[in-house]
Amino acid sequence: MKNSEPMVVVFTSANFDGELEAMAIKTVLDANGVPCLVSGPHIMPNLPFEVQVPAHLLTEAQDVIRAARQDGRKAADEGEALTE
Repeated sequence: MKNSEPMVVVFTSANFDGELEAMAIKTVLDANGVPCLVSGPHIMPNLPFEVQVPAHLLTEAQDVIRAARQDGRKAADEGEALTE
């Protein structure tokens, strides 16, 4: 990651669980070799949490997040089917 490269937001949430979701996304991006930064409110809880990535990796980050969400849903559905 170049120091002068702009960072862009790939995820933002002001929901009550925004911090948890931002950290989960960071974990997925890190595991896939996509560098990222998490920023969020520590004093003002009504402000959003954000995950930012280098601009040139935005599309790759979006693809990684989309795939993780789809895999998560599929695993949840399979787990539910096993309990029926």
